[in-house]
Amino acid sequence: MKLMVFEKGDDTALGVVDSEDLIDLSRLDAGLPADVGALAAGGDAAMERVRSALAGDTASARLPLAEARPALPVPAPGKFICMGLNFADHAKEGGHDVPDYPALFMRARTSLVAAEAPVIRPRCSEQLDYEAELVIVIGKTARHVAEDRALEHVFGYTLFNDVSVRDYQRKGAQWTAGKNFDGTGPLGPVVVTADALPPGASGLRIQSRLNGQVMQDSNTANMIFSTARTIVILSEFMTLEPGDLVALGTPEGVGHARRPPVWMKAGDIVEVEVDGVGVLRNPIVDEDAAA
Repeated sequence: MKLMVFEKGDDTALGVVDSEDLIDLSRLDAGLPADVGALAAGGDAAMERVRSALAGDTASARLPLAEARPALPVPAPGKFICMGLNFADHAKEGGHDVPDYPALFMRARTSLVAAEAPVIRPRCSEQLDYEAELVIVIGKTARHVAEDRALEHVFGYTLFNDVSVRDYQRKGAQWTAGKNFDGTGPLGPVVVTADALPPGASGLRIQSRLNGQVMQDSNTANMIFSTARTIVILSEFMTLEPGDLVALGTPEGVGHARRPPVWMKAGDIVEVEVDGVGVLRNPIVDEDAAA
């Protein structure tokens, strides 16, 4: 199932993508959750309620998908954990050893933006870089999880562009500043439930494109730490909860490793695509123009 949260008047609603249509679940069952995080928290009962709603006549709840404006699929994740250096060639292009334990950092809610919304290039830096990533949406509470049971805790997957302000990322040993500028974390537009993808979302082509030019082109099978292994590692030291997000790192081809470097600028269009999940597309605007 492919889910999308979309703007509806002054609020948002949860829909199901069906070919060129979006089915507004709120018109079929007003008691259903309004975003994917809340749906995941509702567990199997909530998903069964969605299936029941879809089993009836959906004609009155359909709108053209092209006319729907995406919103954040999980507007207020309890945690958004990001993994760095999870593709060996990306680690090498940045001058890092291939890790035996992942680099981890957190994303703040204020850094996130929906699909199609502008990514803000800050006035203090020109070093705005793209990073195509696949994201886990946690579906069940996880603590001290065994690897052979880890995928049971995945609700689904979405897309992320871990846009990085590189000079601020390197101001200290931690990456927090460069990864958390306001309006630099596109997320969405859809969440694909885990049962609609290969186990662990492995074997999927992942790309980024800048103004139509392919910049990154790899496969999720090349991740050092798989989806299952990532959940094991994280659940060893923290409790993962429904609606939490985990970004699985980016492949080689980022802008800072190119010669000369490629930085995104106002007017650019950046896209992230993963097979079976879809395309995340955003324009770049300058901070002063956005204000």
